[in-house]
Amino acid sequence: MNISNDALTILDPVTHTASSLDVPLRVDPDTVPGMIAMSMPAPSRFYGDELIWNDPANPHNPMMDQKGRVWMTSAIRNRANPDYCREGSDNPYAQYFPLANGFRSAVFYEPDQEQFVLVDTCFGTHHLQFAEDDNDTLYFSGGGQAIGWIDTKLYDETANERISQGWCPTVLDTNGDGAITKPWNEPAVRGREVEHDPALDTRVSIGSYGVIADPTDEKAIWISSNRFPGRLARLHVGDNPPESCVTEMYEVPSVLDPNVPPEKRGFGSRGIDIDRDGVIWTALSGSSHMASFDRTKCAVLNGPTTAEGRHCVEGWTLYPTPGPTIPGTEPPVRADYHYYNWVDQWDTLGLGRDVPIATGSNSDSLLALDPDTGEWVVLRVPYPQGFFTRGLDGRIDDPDAGWKGRGVWATYGAAVTWHIEGGPGVKPGMLKFQVRPHPLAN
Repeated sequence: MNISNDALTILDPVTHTASSLDVPLRVDPDTVPGMIAMSMPAPSRFYGDELIWNDPANPHNPMMDQKGRVWMTSAIRNRANPDYCREGSDNPYAQYFPLANGFRSAVFYEPDQEQFVLVDTCFGTHHLQFAEDDNDTLYFSGGGQAIGWIDTKLYDETANERISQGWCPTVLDTNGDGAITKPWNEPAVRGREVEHDPALDTRVSIGSYGVIADPTDEKAIWISSNRFPGRLARLHVGDNPPESCVTEMYEVPSVLDPNVPPEKRGFGSRGIDIDRDGVIWTALSGSSHMASFDRTKCAVLNGPTTAEGRHCVEGWTLYPTPGPTIPGTEPPVRADYHYYNWVDQWDTLGLGRDVPIATGSNSDSLLALDPDTGEWVVLRVPYPQGFFTRGLDGRIDDPDAGWKGRGVWATYGAAVTWHIEGGPGVKPGMLKFQVRPHPLAN
């Protein structure tokens, strides 16, 4: 996605050609403010007063479905939600937890028809992932106070965006009765303290950045929050959402918890992925760790001790990433930055199944971890190519062609590409990584 200029970029790996399509909105683009300011406090040393970005749609994070359609998160209108999302609507989700505003919605591109289809969502969107269920449910992060989804099977059958979507607030079962009931404790607003009733459940404002569905439970979805020190949340939608939705929250072990020894502290969760056994992996961008979280190690999942998310430190394992450390930090904080991470569930790279990989966004690399040994494989892109990567994914083109038929693709994800070799006019690129089983493999 070209988030800075509202485009879907397409690369054909057979012909080695790239093309770009403008992502549309439902309304006049001039009436929708973009994420990037359309004014300059001072001239650019590269472009003077020229405004080179224009992003009212602000598209983000594409994901392909089983039909070959490319879904993305993208704004299609202004932030004010339609009435069916709001208080007073007969929409059961709005009756349970109304949403007055959103930001991005959902858009998909149909290659066969060469057209974009815009799907209005009440909840905001940022990242997106499909569940492994019969409805091909598409879950979204970025909803602010709620986690939302689209039943894509129902949407394909009805083309009705209102009945095809749902959402739930993130509410913890802090009274320990196994269900969420109203009224609940509300989160503090702008630092103001609120009275906490231990007899009630507790709504939390976690913030959602990354999102991933759980292959071991088709009704469970995980999100990551990059609010210090970082948190994971697990939403189980149950059999009758929104009433059956239950959230669990787990905070990254950090300096905020005096019971955690210094060598086991970290901070800065951003990306999130999961292996086939249901273990969560998140790269800690602040402390430069790859962190795993295994919920099966938790002795407590609900009740009054879960309100802060510090009740399952035993579920966390932190692996320091390779690279230099920042002087004066103790325990050492490494200088790399991990924008996102991914788990190679199907061995597309060649290092084995379920290998977690972090983006070495400050080190021109991908960092692959062997969880059994704690050893790293560093896939470095040599200077002067430049490789500020923010995402990756795997692809199997021919399952019978060995290492040649598969690989991992990663983006050079910087918007300010003129700071690398080549200067103004240099565009981002895609890089393909493959690992031979041995150096002489043909």
